[in-house]
Amino acid sequence: MENRDIVIVGAGIIGLSIAWQLARRSGLKITVLEKGAGIGEGSTGASSAICRHRYTLDDMVLLARDGINAYRNWQDFTRLSDPAAEFHNEGVLWMPGDDATWADQEHERMNQIGIATEVLDSQGMAERFPALNNCTITPDTETGQEHECNDNGRNLFEVDGGYVDPVLATQDLLNASRAAGVDVRFRAAVDSVSLGGGKVSGVKLASGDEISAPLVVNAAGPWCMGLYQSVELDIGWPLDPVRIQIVYRDRPPELEGHIPITADMGGGIYFRTQNRGAQLLVGSVLEEDEEEVVSDPDQFQTETDHEFEMVKLHLLHHRLPTLSYSSRIRGYCGLYTVNRADQHPILGPTPVDGLWAANGFSGHGFKLAPAVGGMLAAAITGNASDYDPEVGMDLFSFDRQPIKIDTRSALA
Repeated sequence: MENRDIVIVGAGIIGLSIAWQLARRSGLKITVLEKGAGIGEGSTGASSAICRHRYTLDDMVLLARDGINAYRNWQDFTRLSDPAAEFHNEGVLWMPGDDATWADQEHERMNQIGIATEVLDSQGMAERFPALNNCTITPDTETGQEHECNDNGRNLFEVDGGYVDPVLATQDLLNASRAAGVDVRFRAAVDSVSLGGGKVSGVKLASGDEISAPLVVNAAGPWCMGLYQSVELDIGWPLDPVRIQIVYRDRPPELEGHIPITADMGGGIYFRTQNRGAQLLVGSVLEEDEEEVVSDPDQFQTETDHEFEMVKLHLLHHRLPTLSYSSRIRGYCGLYTVNRADQHPILGPTPVDGLWAANGFSGHGFKLAPAVGGMLAAAITGNASDYDPEVGMDLFSFDRQPIKIDTRSALA
């Protein structure tokens, strides 16, 4: 039997962020076990990877800031001479619809926290983002009936927001971790967590192999509940694998000007460019689109629903009126692991001695991953490092009370 100090289950952006943060501050023997054949086969590969700061809770704003700071300084953070991923500083535009006071209130709050934002009125929108329709009327998605648009929007713009290619970022973390001595294995599904004397003693793989370790970190994303069930732990948190749909299409040449990452809160969509601006990607920010629980994360519908495509594209055309209808529509689906109790992750020690949680990110995981990795690594090793977050892990502890939030969607 192999002996390791720590086993991390899952080589997505969360698992590898934890592995790298551990390796960059300690000499621990770390193994990461991934059931997939390669990078990005779980939730990470289907992530929109949007890095925005604005959250309901100030502590979440700070945690997002610290995670995004790592992406903005990716070469320094990963210590790679030529990382594949880069931060695309497109900015994030929040369009609250007919709420005329929201942008000013959030602008004041964000600036008090230290996040650079601006409020854009109709003149500011026309100058900065002429391709976007500043209407505050929500389109009729039932009948498709048109309306006469106004120009009354008052919107919030995050200056330092952006996105990163999620697969390239995860590949960089894999390379950095392996260079630091971390053992990362693919096609290595974990069957169960092993116990001895009431404590974690290691893991047993589906192959029958066993690895001894006194600490196991569950970063298995949509598959996380299987590990808890293997030690008969009723975690008390409702973590559901939820099917999430994404639509994309080519960007036509006539759609000119800069298009920021946009959260259309009235319409219930977000969109951003990808592939160096050559395509437009569209997803939902509505709670009703995060309700489809998947019973088996290995078997779910990966093609988008036609009705979803039509509704979201109708909303997109409202925001981008010069967008043609001639492009081919494509889509894909991924999984969020949604914490139904409060939309926030559970992190740290569980009631089983030696079993740690890093689950339930509810669509927030990518932007938070570097900071969350630092949070867990500091708690495990007792060693601080650069890029560690300001926020403590207690906010997300296993035995906390559910966090009170205003919305139960990806915009929580």
